[in-house]
Amino acid sequence: MNALDPLTRQFTAEWAGTPGGIESVWLVLLMAFCLGQLISWVYMWTHAGLSYSRTFTVSLVVLPTIVSLVMLVMLDNIVVAFGLFAVFAVVRFRNIVKDTRDTSFVLWAIVTGIATGTTRFSLAVIGCIALALIYIYLARVAFGTRGKFDALLSLRWLGPPGTPSPLDDMLSRHAVRAVLASRRGDESEGFNLTYHLLMRDPERTGELLDELQRSEAVSDASIYRREDESEV
Repeated sequence: MNALDPLTRQFTAEWAGTPGGIESVWLVLLMAFCLGQLISWVYMWTHAGLSYSRTFTVSLVVLPTIVSLVMLVMLDNIVVAFGLFAVFAVVRFRNIVKDTRDTSFVLWAIVTGIATGTTRFSLAVIGCIALALIYIYLARVAFGTRGKFDALLSLRWLGPPGTPSPLDDMLSRHAVRAVLASRRGDESEGFNLTYHLLMRDPERTGELLDELQRSEAVSDASIYRREDESEV
């Protein structure tokens, strides 16, 4: 008799109540990991703004696997289920989700983990595909955006007051639409102007900036593109 036989029997006996045995456990964890990858990729593809976090994206990959593992632990064991609820009630997670959209991705990952952990594989896959298509559609059509602009221009106008026609000419050559968002200052010190721009070619934004910087009536010109992001 091998000295490790009691340990082996104890290890395999733990999975006696799990449908499919230990092979099913590996399948559950692998499925949860793959679907977590899908959720994370959709988040990266559809994210816009300055609040992108690499650690949050990684968490979206791991979260379905963790939840699936929790569901396996609670499977057919109500005592363990109540124990886990007590632990989660004591432990406080202090990280605050900055974006409401991020919260929806967290819920998506949790529900996917629950479906996978209870071996509802078809429900998990169909739900992931449906939600992925919804998020991609909303990102592609820029749903919820009130104004269709892709750049923000700020500059100091040193020319004569009134409508700065030379500036309007420069903007019309590079932008389909230019809307004056704010105007501050006076004739003696110049006017600080901010424009929302819809560029004819977003990749040629630098040409507009170069032309503005060559103008003697313009100073402190800068352009911010909407898709610019900072990763933390």
